[in-house]
Amino acid sequence: INDFPLLFAVQDIFGYKTQGCRKAFCIAGYILSCGALRLLFYWKPEWHVWVNCIRCSLEEADIVLLRTTDDFRIYSRKTVTWISVSAFIKSRSDYPATEEDSIFSKAIMKPSLQVKTIQVQKIRYVWNIYAKQFQKVGVLEDHHTCSAIHDKFGSGLTCNEQNVRRVICGPNTIDVPVIPVWKLLIKEVLNPFYVFQLFSVCLWFAEDYMEYAAAIIIMSLLSIFLTVYDLRQVRHLTFFHKEDVLLMSGKGFQELESHHLVPGDMMILKEGKTLLPCDAILVSGQCTVNESMLTGESIPVTKTHLPQTDNSKPWRVYCAEDYKKHVLFCGTEVIQTKADDRGVVKAVVLRTGFNTAKGDLVRSILYPKPMNFKLYRDALRFLMCLIAFAAIGMIYTVCVFALNGETGEIVKKALDVITIAVPPALPAALTTGIIYTQQRLKKKGIFCISPQRINICGQLNLVCFDKTGTLTEDGLDLWGLLPSERNCFQDIHSFPADHSLPWGPVFKALAVCHSLIVWEGKIQGDPLDVKMFEATNWVKLCFAPVEGITILHQFPFSSALQRMSVIAQEIGGDPQAFIKGAPEIVAMLCRAETVPSNFESKLLLYTAQGFRVIGLACKSLQAGKLPAALTRKEVESDLTFLGLLIMENRLKRETKPALEELSAACIRSVMVTGDNIQTAITVAKNAGMIAPTQRVILVEANKVPGSFSASITWKSLEKNKAEDYRSLVSISEAGFLLLNGTVFARMSPSQKSSLVEEFQKLDYFVGMCGDGANDCGALKVAHAGISLSEQEASVASPFTSQTPSIACVPELIREGRAALVTSFCMFKYMALYSTIQYLGVLLLYWQLNSFGNYQFLFQDLAITTVIGVTMSFTGAYPKLVPYRPPSQLISPPLLLSVVLNILFSLSMQIFGFVVVQKQPWYSKTDIHSACLSVNNHEKNSSSSLGLHGARDGAHEQTDNGFKSYENTTVWLLSTINCLIVAVVFSKGKPFRQPIYTNYVFILVLIGQLGICLFLMFADIDDLYSKMDLVCTPTTWRISMVIMLAVTFAVSFLVEEAVIENRPLWLLLKKTFRYHSKSHYKRLQHMLEQDSAWPPLNETFFSASVAVTVEGNIGGHSNPTFDSSEDSL
Repeated sequence: INDFPLLFAVQDIFGYKTQGCRKAFCIAGYILSCGALRLLFYWKPEWHVWVNCIRCSLEEADIVLLRTTDDFRIYSRKTVTWISVSAFIKSRSDYPATEEDSIFSKAIMKPSLQVKTIQVQKIRYVWNIYAKQFQKVGVLEDHHTCSAIHDKFGSGLTCNEQNVRRVICGPNTIDVPVIPVWKLLIKEVLNPFYVFQLFSVCLWFAEDYMEYAAAIIIMSLLSIFLTVYDLRQVRHLTFFHKEDVLLMSGKGFQELESHHLVPGDMMILKEGKTLLPCDAILVSGQCTVNESMLTGESIPVTKTHLPQTDNSKPWRVYCAEDYKKHVLFCGTEVIQTKADDRGVVKAVVLRTGFNTAKGDLVRSILYPKPMNFKLYRDALRFLMCLIAFAAIGMIYTVCVFALNGETGEIVKKALDVITIAVPPALPAALTTGIIYTQQRLKKKGIFCISPQRINICGQLNLVCFDKTGTLTEDGLDLWGLLPSERNCFQDIHSFPADHSLPWGPVFKALAVCHSLIVWEGKIQGDPLDVKMFEATNWVKLCFAPVEGITILHQFPFSSALQRMSVIAQEIGGDPQAFIKGAPEIVAMLCRAETVPSNFESKLLLYTAQGFRVIGLACKSLQAGKLPAALTRKEVESDLTFLGLLIMENRLKRETKPALEELSAACIRSVMVTGDNIQTAITVAKNAGMIAPTQRVILVEANKVPGSFSASITWKSLEKNKAEDYRSLVSISEAGFLLLNGTVFARMSPSQKSSLVEEFQKLDYFVGMCGDGANDCGALKVAHAGISLSEQEASVASPFTSQTPSIACVPELIREGRAALVTSFCMFKYMALYSTIQYLGVLLLYWQLNSFGNYQFLFQDLAITTVIGVTMSFTGAYPKLVPYRPPSQLISPPLLLSVVLNILFSLSMQIFGFVVVQKQPWYSKTDIHSACLSVNNHEKNSSSSLGLHGARDGAHEQTDNGFKSYENTTVWLLSTINCLIVAVVFSKGKPFRQPIYTNYVFILVLIGQLGICLFLMFADIDDLYSKMDLVCTPTTWRISMVIMLAVTFAVSFLVEEAVIENRPLWLLLKKTFRYHSKSHYKRLQHMLEQDSAWPPLNETFFSASVAVTVEGNIGGHSNPTFDSSEDSL
């Protein structure tokens, strides 16, 4: 079923109807199961729906079940609610004309005058009666044409229309309420693992195991407080500023609070600074806004009004990617407004609340895209194995105690096995490793808002880089101007020059073709525009033959069109149009007779040297026509070519060393830029992305005029040099292009996002590093997005670097690899610790014995908890090696390591358990016979009997049934064995620093070993009594030390010689002909066998274009829903 096309593309929706008798049976089940059934339904909402409801159509449904179509297939349950609008619609005449084709009229059911709604991820959807589907509200419909927006909403909505829309859409707010601590506590406790912890704590309290139970409670409370803190941080970020806005409506002008705004309202923008409370389409006048909250650039951006074009195309389709030039986004600041001949600056409300650009940003934090990372999937399998292990132990326990007639404690002992086999401290131990890595990154100026992605950084094998501002310096320096007159290039004018640029069309183009404003006493705007304007020395100019030049109208720079233009007029003169943009685009718009014949060779000359080149052109306009009435197409045609502006774009100092480090680590680097292909290739060569010995092949895709097909041309750029590919469309060779492409040029922001997604489809782990300006989409989509901007837009990126250079990328990968290895070490250690304790307890159960409470406490708290906290202190190894750590827990080396160490531990414990019973001093009933038998050699029989009686008498009161030679032997061996596996599993090189650099961990291990040896050799009655230990001969204690030393030696040698022996595993892979399942690896194998690839100097035509890069005009697309949204 896919009846939900306007929700999210990755959702299935199913309708259900509640049935009374089923609900009654469920309530009976809740009571009989003491709430366990209700808890199960809380964890599995789909089961709750399937049991309580019957399947029906969406039209009849009162419950809706959503399912993600990704690998997770997460279900979420939503209740259908009804909103009444009868208070505003009394009669047929109350239906306004503008509402007839809107979702608002199509959603109102008659005669009840109610609207059926559901809410998903803070967005409200209403049931469209005619289309039979749920549709989003809080947005202006996409089907409106440019002229329809001006005509229908130009004079505002009537009061009745506003009221109906307010009730259906809800308030225009972006509010993230902080969950009360008691609610959070309940939510945390109801988490499956916390339910297990609660069960464990209750069992421990029942057994007087108070101390560890208290420790687990404290750790859980700490986790809850951290959750509250994180949510408060998000709330601080998303605080919604309520402002009064001026609206135009049927009754004229009215002022009201911004949370009352609805889509279709007509806002009047006042002069002065204003923070926009919603997304709105500018329909008259012009605005300058600061969009740093969204784009990461604090450069003022000019917004122009939506053209009043009369055509049948929806306004977004008509404007294409330029639609953003007419949209004012929520959360951005209006710096200046400029009214046109219609008197006021007006904007139609486009989106409200969480539908807005800022709301979208907040939702991307609240509902992050789930990472289908093998580690987290394998962690669940790991826990399932431990639970299965525990079940075997429970059966063994029941059998042993039942056969021996000990039925009194059988249930408690069996339940104990579960809490021993599944370590309750596992989540806390794993979280500490991520927290420490986050702190280390913070010290290095890298901030992280998505800690779960740190481990994924350890798997990155491809990083995409933006060019300008990321690989190269942000600012550009003017190098020269190559003017053109009468179809010929003139002598180059160098910058800086002693003589000023002569007055003329080129001078005027530099002076007016920009989007600069004077703000707070300074000229501000795009750095390129500032440099151009400063080159004219306009402020110092004395000889200009005009009083001044007025900019009448602007067509702002468009990434899709790759140009900008202005209409300007000399005071007392005729209007003229000036255009600047990509040289190839500008030349195409010029009259052929004005473009020099050597245009292409000159352009290639400068771009091949790495210069950034801008084309300039102009055109005289008729004096009678109003500039605002001219379309962009009319202005940007039949131009006169003026020349080329040449700028230097220097590499950042840190770029080349960082790229060399990534290359040495076999991490592929790709450049993704909107700039000219030649400039990009030169920068790539200078940065070392393309080696001097390689030959460069240019792959160029073009649309065939007048058809839906595309052509793709392959040509060698230089005869001796190689492999660089560029492709903009998906054809049969797309996989090979993605596999070998190094530079992707002339890429729009949405194409950058699509390129990252295409790389991910080939099973690459993709990082994206950009300055935040046009890279927000790609930063969100990548496995690890790294923003070099400190602006608020960086919240869209999981990582933000305070240092604006790509040096942060190798640093992040280093830390990611270390964090990933730490997670594996912790998993292995926790698995072994629980197994060692589990085996020890099961051995003692054979004799109806167990560890004492203080013995458990020492192992759980003094050993494991302290090791779990300090093991993660080990930092990242400073050198990136040319291979990655394993990405999955269920891998042969890791499984072999765990299984072998379990066998070593089991062997040692069984050996100790059996051999101690063979000792001549051993007695099953007399726990003091060992020390007495030693004393018998020194004292006479009578005195020794007296001592025996005295010792017996001293211990009668404190012997709680745990004391035995087997208990003492097994406990000491298992406790020190925990220290052995901690050392063996603490990996150092090549991903982490050597273990001895973690001073805290080493001191902890030495301290713990010292205490364990003290307990082994110190025969102190009070201490032994408290710890449930008994005295053994010194020879046996030395024997235990030898057993432990042998186990350590064997375990360490196996780990180093077999488990960590990379050449051995590579040989095994080769022997058994194991091939990687990654798509890109399979393509590489195919490519090696294809001698005819790549084709050179050929052009291919596709039957139809399967474009992989779709215009992303919608904003946030999220493939998962929160299953308990009501708690947010």
